[in-house]
Parts: sequence; C-alpha cells; structure tokens
Amino acid sequence: MAHAPMIAPSILSADFARLAEEAAAVPGADWLHVDVMDGHFVPNLTLGLPVVEALERATAIPLDCHLMINDPDRWAPGYAEAGSRNVTVHAEAARDPRGCARDIRAAGALAGLSIKPATPLEDWVEVLRDFDTLLVMSVEPGFGGQSFMPEVLDKVRTARRLVDTGHLHVLVEIDGGISRDTVEQAAEAGVDCFVAGSAVYGADDPEQALEALRAQAAAASAHLGTG
Repeated sequence: MAHAPMIAPSILSADFARLAEEAAAVPGADWLHVDVMDGHFVPNLTLGLPVVEALERATAIPLDCHLMINDPDRWAPGYAEAGSRNVTVHAEAARDPRGCARDIRAAGALAGLSIKPATPLEDWVEVLRDFDTLLVMSVEPGFGGQSFMPEVLDKVRTARRLVDTGHLHVLVEIDGGISRDTVEQAAEAGVDCFVAGSAVYGADDPEQALEALRAQAAAASAHLGTG
C-alpha cells in the first residue's frame, strides 16, 4: 500500500544550543533523526542519552536515534527506554545484532540496522528479519554535510525488492547527502524514509524545505504515494 514519503530532519545540522526550537521549526517531520557518535566507532563526538531524554521532553516528534557507537548492545536499550520511536545500531559494531534488536524492541522501540557504504547488504539479509528498519548510509558515517554516494542505491534497490516480495519487512531509510538534488534518485531506488540535515536546517524555512523534499520524493517514487 502506498504511503507518503517520511522525512526525518537530522539535528546534526541544527543549532545544538537551541534544540527544542529547532525541533519546533519542523512540525511536519515524521521523525527527528538524532546522530549519537562516541568518538570511537566514528571520529566525531556529538551527544548522548541525557540530550535525547531532554529532547523527548521538548518535542512530540518521534525520535529516530542512530547510534554510531561501539558496544551498541550495551547502550541501545537505554535509548528505547528513553522513549525513542526507532533505535538504529550499526551492523559493523553490534556483537549480537539479533539480540540487540530483541532488547530494543523489548524496551518499546522499533529496531534499526545500519550499514556503511562499503558493507554488503547480502551479508545481513537474514539478520534483518529481526529488524524493523534498514538504514543505508549514503556517506561515510561521522560528519554531516558530505556528498551523496549514488553507488549505495544498488543496496536500496535490492532491499526494496526483498520488501516488495515479502522476504523482508523493513522500512528502508537513507542517510547522507539527501537534498533537492539527490532525493529523487533515492526515491526511485525504493527509499521510504529520507534523513536530511543541511537540506532542511540550512534552509531559510526548514519546514518549507522539508515539505519540498517530501513532494519531490513522492513524485519520483513508484512505491510511495501522497497519502
């Protein structure tokens, strides 16, 4: 069944000193994407659980926490317990991805699995049966503002086929370099949920930018509709 494209603005591109106001600037967002980086799994350091807990109190938009951290098996359930709607761990970091997914779900959130640009989807198809979301990275994780890597769209197309044929039941999400110039390619490949950072928060009117991305994605996609 067709559904409207989901847009998840990334607060990595927002003003960290004004996160409650930045969340309020995108009332049409489906999810608010929160990049948690530990300075180990990726070279950057961003924010952690206390900020996520504060954001949960400050906004009604469901939080989409992307854990770019070592030992997510230990830390991920806490983000679910804090009220996040979706908690994503990296395939490359989790010791027991299936166990991690069970723990996230048991704590009340959807469980997501993210794969870096160089990580083959094929290695993770069976594991993805235990997940709700597949997050395909279209940049190397760690920093915002990078250029979109179109070669990852082959993984999106494969995932879309697996979902459409009933072999997987995941929401296909993409993160990295999504903008007015790249959203249509991603939509055509089969993405359901688009993470956009500077394309939303770098705009004069973030909400208008968000809705423009949604309209472009809907128009370019065979599997998405406008409602």
